[in-house]
Amino acid sequence: MMRFWPVLFFIIPLIEVYFLIQVGSVIGAGWTIFLVVLTAVIGVSLLRQQGLSTLMRANRLMSQGQIPAMEMLEGLVLAVGGALLITPGFFTDILGFICLIPMTRRGLIRYLLLNSTIKASYTVDRENQHHQGSRTIEGDYTRED
Repeated sequence: MMRFWPVLFFIIPLIEVYFLIQVGSVIGAGWTIFLVVLTAVIGVSLLRQQGLSTLMRANRLMSQGQIPAMEMLEGLVLAVGGALLITPGFFTDILGFICLIPMTRRGLIRYLLLNSTIKASYTVDRENQHHQGSRTIEGDYTRED
């Protein structure tokens, strides 16, 4: 995935310039600038609304003793969507609005979770390893009823 980032930083601005030129040639430069500013203003207001809603849900879940895992991921996607909406251009605005609409945002998170690979690395202390192929994990716990 990391090898695609330089390509994205090159391709996305080209796509943005292409769309800005195409839209500008149809409706004019003034209206194109107006639309870019309008989508940024609408995006910021949606970001504020959705961000507060997500924060309230996370607070409610934490007060009930639950972990707000989905809300934390939604907060991350909202931050990315906000950054995309502030970036001038129509292509990034479309991606930003996808991140801000609750149904598409949750669908995107579910898709990413189902199709991502999590790699974990660990070290094994060879001196404390008693049996071949086994490992000991130390920890503390408390039982709450």
